[in-house]
Amino acid sequence: MPCYLAYGSNLLTSRLAARCPSARVIGTARVPGHSLDFSKRGRDGSGKASITPGRGGAVGVLYDIAPTDIPALDDAEGAGKHYEKIELTLSAGPRAFTYRALIRADGLAPFAWYLALIRAGRREHGLALDDLAHIAPLPDPQADRPAFLQARDALMRAGYADWRTAL
Repeated sequence: MPCYLAYGSNLLTSRLAARCPSARVIGTARVPGHSLDFSKRGRDGSGKASITPGRGGAVGVLYDIAPTDIPALDDAEGAGKHYEKIELTLSAGPRAFTYRALIRADGLAPFAWYLALIRAGRREHGLALDDLAHIAPLPDPQADRPAFLQARDALMRAGYADWRTAL
């Protein structure tokens, strides 16, 4: 199966499994020469995660995904429209595909529920949170947004009674 590197909201296994039922955790990974940022403008106007070439190393989780699930993931990520699908060589040597923002904007911040997904995913896999400490999330003005409801459900499946506890 192809290896997929999640570094944003797909870090949370329950969220990725809703999109790709075949997803199986291989382990954590580091992407040398890249950092995480929130420079991708989401359809809702908030900042979404992307990796940017530069100093440091972005962390993520490596998953096996069946080829039949990849079109659904491409669609969920907006491959070719919002994100480009790229192949990376990870610190430990394996290759994996992931997605990187096609267009970037400065000054964006994620909604609190989106950042909660990333933090919960990092906790689930024992990854550090220090590089997220400076991120000031925004409140979502639309509490019934389908993406928020999906995120809330994924966090509840992961054991968070209230999504705010993942912050």
